Amino acid sequence: MAALVPNPLYLALGEALRTAEPLVGEIEKAVEGPYLHFHNGTVWTGPAARRFDQEFAQNRSRVRGSAERILSELRQALARTPPEVTEEEARSIRDRYDLP
Repeated sequence: MAALVPNPLYLALGEALRTAEPLVGEIEKAVEGPYLHFHNGTVWTGPAARRFDQEFAQNRSRVRGSAERILSELRQALARTPPEVTEEEARSIRDRYDLP
């Protein structure tokens, strides 16, 4: 049986997830703060404010949904990727994805 080595794709996916998670947190915080501040009712009121609020809420939902889908896709890809492969498979993966 061939010896197993770390799967370079598994390592790259793990690194991508570790990089993306805090960035997603920063994005959500950057959107959530102004959203909550706007909703305290002292920033802006009136018909234009209500229209803005509707658009802001929709965009906030899109940002949060997209961010969660990105993380979910990375987690799923990581879960279905074996952590170890043969040296030949590792070489093929490195070549295919241009990994170190």
